[in-house]
Amino acid sequence: MQTKLLKIDSVEPDKMLINEAAQLIDDGKLVVFPTETVYGIACRVKNDSLNQLSIAKGRTPEKFYTLHIGSPDDIHKYVPKLDLRAKKLIKKACPGPITLIFELDSDTLNNIKKQINSETFENLYKNSSIGIRCPDNIISQRLLSSIKNAVVAPSANNAGDSPAVNAQQAFEYLNGKVEMVLDGGAAKYAKSSTVVKIGKDGLKILREGVYTQNQLQNMFKFNVLFVCTGNTCRSPMAEGIFKKRLAEKLFCNVDQLEKIGYKISSAGTIGVGGWPASIEAVNSCRSNGINIASHRSSALSPQLIEDSDLIFVMGQNHYRQVLELCPDSSDKCFLLDKDNDVQDPVGQNQEVYNICFAQINKAINIRISELEL
Repeated sequence: MQTKLLKIDSVEPDKMLINEAAQLIDDGKLVVFPTETVYGIACRVKNDSLNQLSIAKGRTPEKFYTLHIGSPDDIHKYVPKLDLRAKKLIKKACPGPITLIFELDSDTLNNIKKQINSETFENLYKNSSIGIRCPDNIISQRLLSSIKNAVVAPSANNAGDSPAVNAQQAFEYLNGKVEMVLDGGAAKYAKSSTVVKIGKDGLKILREGVYTQNQLQNMFKFNVLFVCTGNTCRSPMAEGIFKKRLAEKLFCNVDQLEKIGYKISSAGTIGVGGWPASIEAVNSCRSNGINIASHRSSALSPQLIEDSDLIFVMGQNHYRQVLELCPDSSDKCFLLDKDNDVQDPVGQNQEVYNICFAQINKAINIRISELEL
């Protein structure tokens, strides 16, 4: 085989050349292309082509390969149900130097199996999971979006060699084994993507790469904030109730929530920190199996609003104050109770607090039922 080494513009790739490469891949040929991490070998997800790929790389045929897509929107075709954490990570990190391994339950896998052909399913879904990567490179995005078949794209190298980070290196590795090498210049990072596994137990890094663990945890963790006035009555109760209901929904303990990717907090608009929850709020929670005795008030701030992914406020006045601090937060800020403000019980008797607790509890049950967890 005579491998073609062709230069392609990394800013405005030639459409005809992209289409030629895409057609070769759809016809079952192997094409090397650039990404922001390393160069990859594009291969359609069909057994005959995958066998060629394994031979070209010197791998065993049963090797697990990662699906490559041209747009993050395509993830939904292969993982139809995404929870809040996964959606946040995709929004923050894709396209980018990351490979996402999604753990899937049997019901989801059975539904997917009905939607795609068996050859594609058997080759992409292994051990109840699928690996997906969306490169942040205009050449790779346009190429992958132009291919009609599902595509995998392992690094352009022979088994045991370092991944190629430029076209010449890829050509030297694979000359005579692939149909074409697209030369889009040196890879931006010259380092493999970070591989992470997303499951019920949170985020696990399987291979270190461009992103650090701390960066990924911040992009993955879903932050829910409850806001009232002083952060000693309503919002601490809401925080405690939400944690309990969420833990029940996820079949975990309250103290495991942050570890698996959910941070629940509360704050007050009057800007005073360090105060404990009122004794009446503590009593209302305690009688319902919730402990907020260690709570200390926090002041609402623009940074806290910015860091939050979902904000529930007790009243219209709190909604206005959140938007005054961060005008662009309207798409993530909502009244906790859709029908009524949660009135401030401060200074009133235990019965009023218990009624307030019941209203918050009912509203949270509704809100949690609406979340994709």
